[in-house]
Amino acid sequence: MTQHTQVLYNARCPVCRAEIAHYAGYVEAKGLPVTFQDLNAGGLEQWGIDPDQAARRLHVRQDGRVLSGVEAFAALWAALPRYRWAARIVALPGLRQVASLIYERVLAPRLYAKHLAREAKRAAS
Repeated sequence: MTQHTQVLYNARCPVCRAEIAHYAGYVEAKGLPVTFQDLNAGGLEQWGIDPDQAARRLHVRQDGRVLSGVEAFAALWAALPRYRWAARIVALPGLRQVASLIYERVLAPRLYAKHLAREAKRAAS
């Protein structure tokens, strides 16, 4: 039985939106059991996280478990046949820790800071 994968992402983030659009196109073409939810559309209570937590990193839900960060990417990639190699690589001993460090200390904070700047600009206009 194929498990359903739900992805929570920030559609107001141009980088996030582009990456998820790529995955969504692949999912649609292959008819895979993956759905994508924009965190700005509401429904976060179903995820058990608030809007700020949701905007800080990618989240994936499988079998009722919510994963975030590199774990979420690995779960998403594992659900996409074309990207299963990436899930296996990031699971290698040591590499998961390095990938998590880079994502949590460099990539996610930069994307989140840009998100806050966009939201401030949006509120001002």
